[in-house]
Amino acid sequence: MKSLPLMTAAAALALSLGACQKQKPEVIDTTGPDPMASQLANAAPVELPPSMIGSVTFRCKDNSLAYVDFFKGNTQANVKLKKTDTPTVLKADKDGDPLTGGGFTMTGNQDNIKLTKPDGTTLDCHH
Repeated sequence: MKSLPLMTAAAALALSLGACQKQKPEVIDTTGPDPMASQLANAAPVELPPSMIGSVTFRCKDNSLAYVDFFKGNTQANVKLKKTDTPTVLKADKDGDPLTGGGFTMTGNQDNIKLTKPDGTTLDCHH
């Protein structure tokens, strides 16, 4: 007697599993058209900033320090006169031109720089 309900339950389970295998699974598509697709297609290309090639602390002839981050292409550098300052971005149109920005002008490389400050004083600095 006890085996009859157990066999009935087993048969019901087998039928329900068999029924599941005969039906195709329901596919739910949650993707819709991108509302910004036309704006993205017509957007101007994005130019990534250059990668940093070096971060140098310079000692200047007046015994002050200058902190300079150099970027690939030699057309951009970040300059700070104190470690806690917000960097000033200096840029040039092409490699070899003086880098300028925020009143600063800088020439040189990762070994030696000449930095003219906004007040007009010039610092000769070396690594």
